[in-house]
Amino acid sequence: MAELPELIQALLNPNLYPEPAARVELMQTQMSFVLITGDYVYKIKKPVNLGYLDYTTLDKRLALCRKELELNRRLCPDAYLAIVPIVKRDGKYALGGAGEAIEYAVKMRRLPREGMMDVLLPQDKVTTEMLAGLAAKLSDFHSRAATGQGINQFGSITAVRTNTDENFTQVAPYLGRTITNRRYQRIKEYTNTFIAENVPLFERRVADGKIRDCHGDLHAAHICFADGICIYDCIEFNDRFRYCDVVSEIAFLAMDLDHYGRADLSASFVNAYAAASGDTDLKTLLRFYKCYRAYVRGKVGCFQLDDPHITDTEKPKILANTQSYFDLAAAYTRAKPLLLITVGLVGTGKSTLAHNLAKRMGLAVISSDVTRKRLAGIPATERHYDEFDRGLYSSDSTRRTYDAMFAGARDFLKAGISVILDASFIKAAERRTAKELADAAGADFYIVECTLSETAIKKRLETRRRQASVSDGRLEILTPQQQNFEPVAEVPPERHFKVDTAQPREDSASHVVELIGID
Repeated sequence: MAELPELIQALLNPNLYPEPAARVELMQTQMSFVLITGDYVYKIKKPVNLGYLDYTTLDKRLALCRKELELNRRLCPDAYLAIVPIVKRDGKYALGGAGEAIEYAVKMRRLPREGMMDVLLPQDKVTTEMLAGLAAKLSDFHSRAATGQGINQFGSITAVRTNTDENFTQVAPYLGRTITNRRYQRIKEYTNTFIAENVPLFERRVADGKIRDCHGDLHAAHICFADGICIYDCIEFNDRFRYCDVVSEIAFLAMDLDHYGRADLSASFVNAYAAASGDTDLKTLLRFYKCYRAYVRGKVGCFQLDDPHITDTEKPKILANTQSYFDLAAAYTRAKPLLLITVGLVGTGKSTLAHNLAKRMGLAVISSDVTRKRLAGIPATERHYDEFDRGLYSSDSTRRTYDAMFAGARDFLKAGISVILDASFIKAAERRTAKELADAAGADFYIVECTLSETAIKKRLETRRRQASVSDGRLEILTPQQQNFEPVAEVPPERHFKVDTAQPREDSASHVVELIGID
């Protein structure tokens, strides 16, 4: 990691700030230093030129600070407070006061972390009602956002091709490092073909006034549910990225929800926006713009890998995340939806693998554990230690659970949404039913069998016993499951993957993604 600039090191001193601050927390993006001091946040632009943005001079940074304040007050008016000059007096840095400004910071009110959408999603605290409110806010914002000749040109075929061509050019140096050549070529082919085949649609979108001055960076980390809905940190550095089709904006958040493994919430959000806006082209354009947005997120990850101010310990996580975005972009190029089912004994990591596959492939996850307890009217994390084939886990309860899962999968597939059914599927009849469902829906069907040594299973189950979990799996269930397990023979070998889940979870998911491919 490169040494922090002298100014940033100085600003880590809590005594420099006008409000009381016990400590200063530093966060970084590829373009900014973000200093958090109690109830306030100070954002300082890095003096960088990344091609798509230029912060290299103080005048440019000041102008873009002003623009950031103005634009973000559209959707988050109470959070953006002021531009604070940073001066140097008697060899010491100060926020404001006499002296010539050597830098500028955008000062913001700190939004509550517990209300951030990216925090709420892993806790399963984002509801369809919240997304409906968000969709209504965005529909209203888009209807009032600026448009006209100067903005419309950014929705032209030329502009769309410029954006996508730039993406492929900028990612090309990372081939083999963050994205395989096969995925790169597939995404490029899909993108260029879609544009070529839909020229009249893109032209009509411009004529209908659907190119607007949008937010430009609409993902979960920029949405806060607290005292209403605050959408912040829009793109100020490049009008080309903010002036876009409103569907591109909606596709960004829909893609991000997919990447959280919540394709179900993604679909709810898209449906709510379609209802609020009346945009009849949304479904036609959605997959294309989802692919575009996932690819852009992957591209940003590539740039972060070369940022000297990001530590080497952070970069493996950035690399894995970047690769997952490119996997997701490739998944959107599929013409047919997918139905995957997990197979495996208790404790073999089926749910973990299902979630990781969901975020990489845009799958809706339907869990047998969640479904079973929902049907019984039981809280998801309430433990029930019934014997095998008894009580909550009786054959009747299991049949109802699988029937409900199949019904949910049928609805998703009908809407063109890919699904993974997270269950044991130890019986051949249940697997055949899943295959028949996929065939009827015109979906590709794969079986992902999770395997693990008995010693490792026992260790995992002991760990799970001490933690809150939706699963009631425990050691006493293992032997009966082993005795009742019917080997997989319902699909040819190329549709049945065995995955040893002793390997790191990201490696397990990557292995399956590669085996399924993108054809």
